[in-house]
Amino acid sequence: MSPRRSLLRRFPDNPILTAADWPYTVNAVFNPGVTVGPDGETVLLVRVEERTGISHLTVARSLDGLRGWVVDRQPSFLPDLHRYEEAWGIEDPRITRVDDEYLITYTGFSRGGPLVCLAATRDFHEFERRTVLMPPEDKDAALFPVRFGGRWGLVHRPASRAYDLGAHIWISWSPDLRHWGDHTIVINSRQGGPWDSRRVGLGPPPIPTADGWLVIFHGVKETVAGAIYRTGLALLDTEDPTRVKVRGDEWVFGPEEPYEQIGDVHGVVFPTGFVMEPDGDAIRLYYGAADTCVAVAQASVGELLDYLYGHCVCRRPHRPGDYCDVAGTWVVQL
Repeated sequence: MSPRRSLLRRFPDNPILTAADWPYTVNAVFNPGVTVGPDGETVLLVRVEERTGISHLTVARSLDGLRGWVVDRQPSFLPDLHRYEEAWGIEDPRITRVDDEYLITYTGFSRGGPLVCLAATRDFHEFERRTVLMPPEDKDAALFPVRFGGRWGLVHRPASRAYDLGAHIWISWSPDLRHWGDHTIVINSRQGGPWDSRRVGLGPPPIPTADGWLVIFHGVKETVAGAIYRTGLALLDTEDPTRVKVRGDEWVFGPEEPYEQIGDVHGVVFPTGFVMEPDGDAIRLYYGAADTCVAVAQASVGELLDYLYGHCVCRRPHRPGDYCDVAGTWVVQL
């Protein structure tokens, strides 16, 4: 097995959740928000696509985050179909814990296109809708777990229908989670032949490390057989995450197993959440596979960083204190 393929090691019993595990009839389950719950269990807030085509969110819990999942008997968080921003469902949550509250960014599928919404919970039994954070078209959003100079940072992916212009990862800033400004592109989709040439989007919320914020993101490339979703890495500065320290040139995780290659959308691995183990290095990365089921891979943050330092888009090795003068530029053509 090559070093690239061993960076993220699939759980042997994948997929860990499928539609057959649901206590009520659904079409597919995928793209979960992930956290450690109040009782120490792993909590997944799973996107559940009904046979109507509308999606809602349902909680699944496990003591070890791998087996023995207990799924809520009924939908945990339903879209309000009378609200403009949720008229066609809710999708793809990311969870950020701040003190004793869990802030949930999710995609509202409005009649005007996808947008970014915010909800909160303390127990994953009751949910409070807060506000719309970003108008259409926008998705793949998560909050940082800390504030920077008193401001919240939101990583998100605005896009237009004109994908020929690319779709890029931005950071925006707010003093109150309502008013947003200072919008900055941090990771752009690259034109031409690269694996992330069509669009990029955030995976799980940024992962805090001693070297900076580790970003696991998905990239899409269009081929004659359709789109392929793969996963790459970048590292942002700890104090100013709009500064990109390193950006990987290769994808490190792609659809290889049958449950990733064949499903409602073929050829997709789509990470949306992680759990850090007590050692502060090992992580479990949860992802949607082929828009059909939920799977998990295990990795070492140290290994991911070491690999990233040796595979920057600038084609030269980096050390932990280095800043690349190419990784954050608008278009990287090397």
